[in-house]
Amino acid sequence: MIPVSFDYARAGSADEAIALLAEHGDEAKLMAGGHSLLPMMKLRLAYPAMVIDIERIADLSYINDGGDHLAIGALTRHRAIETSALVAEHAPLLAHATSQVGDPQVRHRGTFGGSLAHADAAADHPSVLLAMGGTVVAKGPGGEREIAAGDFFAGFLESSLAADEMITEIRIPKHTGGGWSFQKFNRRAQDWAIVGATVQRNNGSTQVALVNMHPTPIRAAAVEEALAGGASATDAAEQAHVGMEPSSDLNASVDFRNHLARVLVRRALNEAGID
Repeated sequence: MIPVSFDYARAGSADEAIALLAEHGDEAKLMAGGHSLLPMMKLRLAYPAMVIDIERIADLSYINDGGDHLAIGALTRHRAIETSALVAEHAPLLAHATSQVGDPQVRHRGTFGGSLAHADAAADHPSVLLAMGGTVVAKGPGGEREIAAGDFFAGFLESSLAADEMITEIRIPKHTGGGWSFQKFNRRAQDWAIVGATVQRNNGSTQVALVNMHPTPIRAAAVEEALAGGASATDAAEQAHVGMEPSSDLNASVDFRNHLARVLVRRALNEAGID
């Protein structure tokens, strides 16, 4: 399908993009790589009156050592994260999960901030942000604020960003030496995950997040509670579907998604070093 007509503006800086957002309000959408917004516009699931192109804001593309965390610019390409020695050393889960996003073309064009701003429960990066305890830095006319991963995803394809805010940076705590795993099941390598599971262990605690098992990206609280109570990986994984509201579609029924969640969480926990 062809999108409805829209106006277009190219922002040269984050401040210019924020000013355009403030001017156009809910009728405006930001576009970087375009892999999330453009398909939705073609399907007429999104029909912004103004598209603000932020792709060429060069100072939002970086990977820096922030001391106890990695600071990653919102417009950093997936490929840069996948191949970064800094990410491989301090956040290997993020590096590996990013290497599984789409195909090489997607990874060379798509951006880290864009994949999170879309707030798609079927995407890979939201579950990684949740499992690693990351934060999102949002900037608007009133300045910057940090949003914890658990507070960022507000609803179906909905984040807690205000209409006049944009993501400028993502901060990922360093996880060096802890076990981790990223598992997903899909029909083809470049497809969205039918179900996925992300596990990060650090300092005696284990965080588990799921892909495509709920209307929003979500932590598997029941699994984490079982592990904290001393349950084995097998027993804890049996709780993977608890509290979830998976959808039924052409790829999988609800029962099949619940089964996949239990299987993938068990595999992920085992790979992360939990028996």
